[in-house]
Amino acid sequence: MKTNALKGMKDILPAEQRMRDYVQQKILMTYRQNGFERISTPIVEDSENLDKSDGGDNLNLIFKILKRGEKLTAALAGQEVSEKTLTDMGLRYDLTLPLTRFYSENRNNLQFPFKVIQTDRVYRAERPQKGRLREFVQCDIDILGDASSNAEVELIEVTAQAMINIGFKDFTINVNDRRILRNMLETMGFAKESLDSVCISFDKMDKIGSEGVKKELEEKGFPQSAISALVDFINSSDEITLESVANKCSDPSIADSLKYIIKTAGQISEGRYKIKYCPSLVRGQGYYTGAVFEIACEGFSGAVGGGGRYDNLIGKFIGQDIPAVGFSIGFERICNILLDQNFQIPGEKERCALLYDDSIDFVKVLKDAKDLQKDYIVSVIKKAKKAGPQFDMLEKQGYTKFAGYKDGELFVK
Repeated sequence: MKTNALKGMKDILPAEQRMRDYVQQKILMTYRQNGFERISTPIVEDSENLDKSDGGDNLNLIFKILKRGEKLTAALAGQEVSEKTLTDMGLRYDLTLPLTRFYSENRNNLQFPFKVIQTDRVYRAERPQKGRLREFVQCDIDILGDASSNAEVELIEVTAQAMINIGFKDFTINVNDRRILRNMLETMGFAKESLDSVCISFDKMDKIGSEGVKKELEEKGFPQSAISALVDFINSSDEITLESVANKCSDPSIADSLKYIIKTAGQISEGRYKIKYCPSLVRGQGYYTGAVFEIACEGFSGAVGGGGRYDNLIGKFIGQDIPAVGFSIGFERICNILLDQNFQIPGEKERCALLYDDSIDFVKVLKDAKDLQKDYIVSVIKKAKKAGPQFDMLEKQGYTKFAGYKDGELFVK
């Protein structure tokens, strides 16, 4: 039997779990104070739903589940045996697709617009690395049923509140709009029907650089003139303004909603966080239809949160488009940053180990522990024969106070 967790998964020790619980509590508290309500959905979704969800490269990372019993036997005996014929379900790769299915099924029992929280585990069969696991937690808020740009502004502000409540101060929320990006790509010479594929490659820029994007687009067979125009744009993006990009679009008014989001969110932020137009921001999922955003933290190379507007996804279920926008905090990346900073939970009581032996009545031990809980987090532990190793382990686990008995009387040191 193997004792190690599967590749891309991780066991979490008590000290880290306490920190994770604290972070999730802060996020949930912030979301709920702003009127969002939490739901839960199954980790397993129908394969057809997953395959048609416009999840970009994530569709290649789905953990698929074999059919069972007679269905599997029949599939194996069929003329065409393939991954598609052998599987009928998969693990969710994010929380957006399950939310849209949930809303489609339960919309008659939900407030409109629906402000929703999801904090749960998702799964992607990708190459594990620091900050990127195969099983990880996402913390999402979404607003379904509000087509106005006020929904984006609210999500930005509430998510920023959560970041600040956790303890982050120096962060920037980068924003762009898929409509501006797609219009610009068309003017560069990319065909309209190819734009999703271009965006998927473009989104990898922070991982593979402009040369990597160029190579991937060339391998896909796009026009060299269009590729050169995009690479020139990428390399000069630090000097580009929203106004200059809007003027390159066939309809400059396409940027009006993004201008409103940047202006309004900036006024609300009052300097607590930065809002920045980022012309190279794409987001890899194909379901985004408008504004997209990501959180960048000082000293951390990748995004620690992201989201955007996805007005067409619910319509795949009910045949009627419902406006929708969401923002997700990258919980695992946030926790990794805090661990690297040796984060300590603010205001947490000291941990006290109450050690006893068989000479002390256990009823008295538990009553004494209850009294100590007024000042400490108390764990009742039977004293080991060798005190040294026991104390070393308790200190390693964060215990700073120790209680015990001398001549039957309780003491703390």
